[in-house]
Amino acid sequence: MEVFRTPDERFAELPGYAFEPHYAEVGGVRLHYVDEGSGDPVVCFHGEPTWAYLYRKVAPPLVDGGLRVICPDYAGFGRSDKPLDREWYSYDGHVELMTELLAGLDVRGATVIVQDWGGPIGLRWAMENQDRVSRLVILNTGLFTGRVSKGFLAWRDFAARNPDLPVGFVIQSATTTELSDAVVAGYEAPFPDAASKAGAAQFPLLVPTTEEAVGAAEMKEVLERLSRWEKPALVAFSDSDPVFPFPQAGEVFTQAIPGAGEQVRIEGAAHFLQEDRGEEIAERVLAFVHA
Repeated sequence: MEVFRTPDERFAELPGYAFEPHYAEVGGVRLHYVDEGSGDPVVCFHGEPTWAYLYRKVAPPLVDGGLRVICPDYAGFGRSDKPLDREWYSYDGHVELMTELLAGLDVRGATVIVQDWGGPIGLRWAMENQDRVSRLVILNTGLFTGRVSKGFLAWRDFAARNPDLPVGFVIQSATTTELSDAVVAGYEAPFPDAASKAGAAQFPLLVPTTEEAVGAAEMKEVLERLSRWEKPALVAFSDSDPVFPFPQAGEVFTQAIPGAGEQVRIEGAAHFLQEDRGEEIAERVLAFVHA
C-alpha cells in the first residue's frame, strides 16, 4: 500500500496549536493523536476535511478543567498517514482503526465529542464500546440512513467534481469567523498536493444516499442503539449551518436519545462551530461533565 506522510515541518508554528504529537501503528498505518492533560478522558472526533487542529480552542480549557483530551486524526487526515488509493477508504475501515487506537490507549469513562463525519464514526464507536463511554456530546452531525439534505447533496457534488479539494476554501466557507491566512494554512497543512487529499476527497462519497447503499444499515443500527442510551447526552447545534440546519438536525438526536435534554443553540456559528465558538463549547462541555 502506497502511503503519503506529511512532512513535520508543515505543522511547525501553527497558530494556537502547540500540542505534542503522539503516534500509534494501527492497521498498517501510522495514526496521530493529541493526548493532553490527565483525569477522565474526552475523545474528540473531527470531520471533513479537518483534523485535530479543529479542537485547538476546545482542548486547553478542558485540560485546565482537569480532563484528559484525546483528538485522533483519521487515516488520510492531519498528521496521520494518508493512503493514496481512494478505494482503500471506507466507513468500516475508519471505525476499525479508531477502535483499535482507543483500545490501545485503554480509554474508559470517556466523554465523546462528535461533529460532521465524527458523528457516524464516533457515535458508532461509542455504541459498540459502551463500557468505555460515560456521556456523549453531539455537535452538527447526522447519521446517514439513506436520506440527505439538499445542502449535503450540493457539497457531495462539489467534492466529486473537485478531487483536489480546496481545503482552506471549504473551511472558510463553513465558518462565520473570517479566518486569518495563518489559520487557513493550519487547516491546509496536512495536504500539500492533490494526491495527499485522497481520504478527504473520498469522504463525501462514502455517505449513503439510499437505504441500500453501503453504510446505511450500520448507521441505522447506531441510531437504534442511541434510542436505548440511558447515559447523559448533550446535543448542541449551531444556528447557521445549511448542511445540518438548526433545530431540525439536532432534534433527530434529542428525540431519539432518552438521556438527551433540550437541544442547545450555539449562536453565531456555522458548520465548524469549534472554530467559531470553541471556547463556548468547552465551557458547556465542562459544565456537562461536572454536573
